[in-house]
Amino acid sequence: MSYDLAVWEGDRPASNEEAAATFQALYEKYVEDEEDTHPSPRLTAYVEALLARWPDITEEAGDESPWASGPLVEEIVGPFMYFPMGWSRSEEASAFAADVAHAHGLVCYDPQMERLRP
Repeated sequence: MSYDLAVWEGDRPASNEEAAATFQALYEKYVEDEEDTHPSPRLTAYVEALLARWPDITEEAGDESPWASGPLVEEIVGPFMYFPMGWSRSEEASAFAADVAHAHGLVCYDPQMERLRP
């Protein structure tokens, strides 16, 4: 079982409802429709910051990682990223991922809780 987060470039939505609508539109465009775009530099830097804390699961020490897919950078599609983490470490990892997103000026949305992450 995994716990997923969505992170994207753009203005922070004014409400959880607006964030849910934005998430759905971005998910449909970039994941379901498989929009072919290169990863944005801001999201690439975001992933590098995540991997500075915990390794990619494809690396030698990957069994110590909370990330549930890899290479993690491949979860980026243009200005959008939707990625899983292991449920057992999701509280710590999602809090860290949300803080790093905020520090990078990105929006972080939790689709399980249907809310923006601070």
